[in-house]
Amino acid sequence: MAYRAPLKDMLFNIEHLASIDQIARLPGFEDAGLETAQAVLEEAARFNEGVLSPLNWEGDKHPSSWRAGQVSASSGFKAAFEQFAAGGWQGLQHPVAFGGQGLPKTIGASCGEMQNSANMSFALCPLLTDGAIEALLTAGSDELKAIYLEKLVSGQWTGTMNLTEPQAGSDLAAVRTRAEPQADGSYKVFGTKIYITWGEHDMAENIVHLVLARVTGAPEGVKGISLFVVPKFLVNADGSLGARNDVHCVSIEHKLGIKASPTAVLQYGDHGGGLGFLVGQENRGLEYMFIMMNAARFGVGVQGIAIAERAYQKAVGFARERVQSRPVDGSLPRAASIIHHPDVRRLLMSMRALTEGCRAMATVAAAAFDAGHHHADAEVRRQNLAFYEFMVPLVKGYSTEMSLEVTSSAVQVHGGMGFIEETGVAQYYRDARILTIYEGTTAIQANDLVGRKTLRDGGQTARGIAAQIANTEAELSASGSADALAVGRRLGAARLAFLDVVSFVADQARANPNSVYAGSVPYLMLAGNLMAGWQLARALLVAQGELQQGADVGFMQAKIVTARFYADHVLTKAPGLRDTILEGAEAVTALSLDAF
Repeated sequence: MAYRAPLKDMLFNIEHLASIDQIARLPGFEDAGLETAQAVLEEAARFNEGVLSPLNWEGDKHPSSWRAGQVSASSGFKAAFEQFAAGGWQGLQHPVAFGGQGLPKTIGASCGEMQNSANMSFALCPLLTDGAIEALLTAGSDELKAIYLEKLVSGQWTGTMNLTEPQAGSDLAAVRTRAEPQADGSYKVFGTKIYITWGEHDMAENIVHLVLARVTGAPEGVKGISLFVVPKFLVNADGSLGARNDVHCVSIEHKLGIKASPTAVLQYGDHGGGLGFLVGQENRGLEYMFIMMNAARFGVGVQGIAIAERAYQKAVGFARERVQSRPVDGSLPRAASIIHHPDVRRLLMSMRALTEGCRAMATVAAAAFDAGHHHADAEVRRQNLAFYEFMVPLVKGYSTEMSLEVTSSAVQVHGGMGFIEETGVAQYYRDARILTIYEGTTAIQANDLVGRKTLRDGGQTARGIAAQIANTEAELSASGSADALAVGRRLGAARLAFLDVVSFVADQARANPNSVYAGSVPYLMLAGNLMAGWQLARALLVAQGELQQGADVGFMQAKIVTARFYADHVLTKAPGLRDTILEGAEAVTALSLDAF
């Protein structure tokens, strides 16, 4: 089944939930109103539906390949990447000063979703390049910016981030890659990096690796890590490519999913040292890498939404066509397509509600990012950045966990035909499985939610968001419709459960850390559930108002039904999660280690 971008839902979120008219009032975004958003999204849809989507299944069947240190992308990918770069898609959100289009993240997030729905393996390459650009914009010297940014923004070169090593997974304190200072201010880098997405390929003429390493004599642990640019090809003074650098791909991984995306093992320094250039200051590399990681974590959350949307579309198409069994209500005298059966409808509604809820949550978070970086008022910037930072682990953690449920449900809708590769739905299930792992597992996102996002300010940001949710509840109550009142009740119960957990985390984390962190992932799932439900509740209010104006009746009615389903079937899980967190920690740690 061909992919069709959900433009109507994306534009609804951009207009009504993210308030694109307010974004267009921010300095630098004056031309980025709804008309621009619609034009950009429609063009993105044409490219992703027509160019990237047809390559998706073929890339899964015929993955990228490695031979003698060289990686060849799947057939068609190189030509598609040339079109991607020529269309200016890599520079969509990046500064005009470096050749980008300077559009807000509010628009860029939807374009990113389309890329990942169409072809997640392909989309990973520009996602990592985006992170490299962000890190250089924030911490790179003027010289590094002048050499690398324009080529990265144009898509002429691509970027990677190199964190993981064989002995150092998520524990970056264990990084051993070393950097030896040279007399000219450069460094020679030695070490092995693994799991490097698009770490070697033939789609672009150069690859700019951002590498974590320890300068000789640096402190132990995370305080001694620095960040370096280590290009595949060195760059001459005139900007042309020079000699091949001492960084080589020694293998690529054989994976469960995202098979067309080469995951490389890179070896630095086997022939005298890979020439690297310091980003920012020595021993502040982890701080700079977090800029890349935050950008990538949001992007991975969008990947979860994207693959869920693709799986939902596939399941709906199959459910309309697959004929099996008479309807249980006797409404038809013969076997009907399975979309008539209540449990199939339940699966499809769950997939739809979860996907739309997470999409709305990510779009609103993107708008906060834009306001947090561009608003003229410093206090407004601070509030929006605090909101965005709180939302990042939820967008990443909840949306990717959601994608596992939705892609699994898509297989279930297909029945036995979902378990065979020929139908194509299994690919989405396999591709989704990595999303809860890379760029920090769900547990790492949950630790971030507890430590940096809740404890650091004593739960102040979390409680401030809850107060905004209470305002939405008041609007739902004032609306008076049966759907609004029902959603308001569920939203209120979920908000109170969230507040109970925030208080528990703030009060107990230092005295009883095991008790709090035993419930950290359930806390993330409760918070993500609530935030997505909140945005769907807001969408319900908008849809009711639009219906009164006679606007797009079918779409608006579907919005109301979807919000009601989410409230009745998903938000209702929040109080149970609260009980698990507050009362379930003892059972997590009670069993002796020998008994496992």
